[in-house]
Amino acid sequence: MNIFLERMKSLLGDEFGNFLKFYNSDENFRGLRVNTLKCSPDKLKAMINFELKQTPFCKDGFYIPSEVKSIGNNPLHHAGAFYVQEPSATSAVTMLDVQKGDKVLDLCAAPGGKSTQIAAALDGEGLLWSNEIVRNRAIILLSNIERMGVRNAVVSNCHPDKLCVRLRGYFDKVLVDAPCSGEGMFRKNSAAQTEWSVEHVKSCAARQLEILNSAKNALRGGGVLVYSTCTFSEEENEGVITEFLRQNSDFTLEESGVDFGRAALGCARRIFPMDGGEGHFAARLRKNSETIPVSEYRGKPDRIPQFVEDFYSGNFLDKPFGDNLGIVGGKIYAVPEHIPDIEGLSVMRKGVLLGEIKKNRVEPHHCAFMAAKPEDCMRSVDFDLNSEEIKKFLHGEEIKVSYDLRGYTAVSVNKITVGFGKASNGSLKNKYPKGLRTL
Repeated sequence: MNIFLERMKSLLGDEFGNFLKFYNSDENFRGLRVNTLKCSPDKLKAMINFELKQTPFCKDGFYIPSEVKSIGNNPLHHAGAFYVQEPSATSAVTMLDVQKGDKVLDLCAAPGGKSTQIAAALDGEGLLWSNEIVRNRAIILLSNIERMGVRNAVVSNCHPDKLCVRLRGYFDKVLVDAPCSGEGMFRKNSAAQTEWSVEHVKSCAARQLEILNSAKNALRGGGVLVYSTCTFSEEENEGVITEFLRQNSDFTLEESGVDFGRAALGCARRIFPMDGGEGHFAARLRKNSETIPVSEYRGKPDRIPQFVEDFYSGNFLDKPFGDNLGIVGGKIYAVPEHIPDIEGLSVMRKGVLLGEIKKNRVEPHHCAFMAAKPEDCMRSVDFDLNSEEIKKFLHGEEIKVSYDLRGYTAVSVNKITVGFGKASNGSLKNKYPKGLRTL
């Protein structure tokens, strides 16, 4: 890694010694972001047994103390109350400045930290389209979208160029968190160090520019595009932005609207370990040309069988996911209000998967309950964070409940939904997915 360190010395000058102290340290920055779709920061602070200190990068982002271990096994993590996320990784969405009602594309979205941060900012309004070109990573993305209870998302596994040409001019905001050489992850990921080379940096920069030139097509006139990486190299950061602006005179680099990190190219932001995070770069671009956007899809609504309506109203109060239901391959979806034509775009999920039709009945799906609050459900049972019942539920065991409960029942931990089961004769048959259960 001598070549990498020489490059960092050239980049940082007098600050290189300070950087080296962090680089050689065994301690790295750990953090979480509170998922405000399910929980407030104050509520989370009151429930957990360790201190949370706010990061400068996101109002809902906090540092995790180094002594905290196995946080992914915490029932609140299973419930989607928070997302474990390197602190500076939240900076790009903060710069995107998502507003309720926006239509937002996260083009390189896996594993889902930035997408679920966007979803929290949208707060159920507008549309989030999360795309990931690598299938296995797209599956992880979808799982995190489900866990965090996002209702208004489309998840796709599509080539960026195909997606952005088809959805030309549709989005108000686009995030490109580009695949990179990962220099900001070296302290956490030894594999990233092994794969690093100057040639790899250059190939990443070429691919990043290609992705940006795809992303521009999906953005409406006057819209905002944020480009980010978790690397330090100038080729992948300033170099990519400078070349993109040279090729696209209708885009301008604008003020970031934040004061964390340090300035780059005048308006972009760089974050080094000395700034409180492992490392990130982000630049905010404005599209100044007009674009004729694709229209929203207004297809013929699906004919919904009465037993589907009965299932919906029999398990959820006041139709919390809306009235726009669709059936694809025997699966029932609550489809977002705003959605373009998705035909041929390798869509893995549109909206909330409510359940699957099996012989004129509906078998509910886990993500329907994850997207619901306990008060949205006809029947629910709540357990304390430290209770034996919630431990048993997450382990896949049956648990005792009131004999008054009959039928599909939401399970929550401290009033945050974590799954569901089927109640009968004082027991709750566990429906927590096997792949998510604790060992």
